[in-house]
Amino acid sequence: MGKDVIVACDFSSAEQVYAFLDKFNGNGKKPFVKIGMELFYGAGPQIVREIKNRGHKIFLDLKLHDIPNTVKKAMAVLSNLDVDICNLHASGTVRMMEAALEGLTRPDGTRPLLIAVTQLTSTDQESMENDLLIREPIDKVVMHYAANAKKAGLDGVVCSPLEAGKVHEVCGADFLTVTPGVRFADGDIGDQKRVMTPAEAKKIGSDYIVVGRPITAAEDLVAAYERCVAEFVD
Repeated sequence: MGKDVIVACDFSSAEQVYAFLDKFNGNGKKPFVKIGMELFYGAGPQIVREIKNRGHKIFLDLKLHDIPNTVKKAMAVLSNLDVDICNLHASGTVRMMEAALEGLTRPDGTRPLLIAVTQLTSTDQESMENDLLIREPIDKVVMHYAANAKKAGLDGVVCSPLEAGKVHEVCGADFLTVTPGVRFADGDIGDQKRVMTPAEAKKIGSDYIVVGRPITAAEDLVAAYERCVAEFVD
């Protein structure tokens, strides 16, 4: 896969996401979409199958984090949904990530891409220290988690676009960086703490950007998506 824009379909119902995707039924490109917890828990696995049948690539964003055996079994179930990317929390340890990879790999050796969340883009240094009691600099923590993900055999990490270039330096150019926290220069940053524009994310080396409300809450959804693709991919 090359660089791409992933649209965060953070809707609460199947009807809402179908109405959004119907806007792209013309001759244009079908967006790569992210299905998160709200939609998956509300609509169930069938929403994944239906969106896949419509011709969209899917990033299933459930952020698994549990004991290794539980995560392994859960990933085995998710591997049957034919998604393109799924993820977990790197803080679950190297062993958990290795177990996840084992569960995700099908009998024929194929599997979706597996990436790890380092630190959420809503987390800053102050909240990491006060809430999580992690005293190390957030940049050092992110790079350590990324290195652990690579050690476990994963394909990449979810990180802030501010950290994408450094992740490539630490883990190699082929180690994927999937970066939320992307906003247009003239947009609202919402609840994100560490943000960047699509053009800046492209310049710094992000492989995929995840964009939600700047597209899904726009007056012209298709135009906002096309603007994002133009700034990041084209």
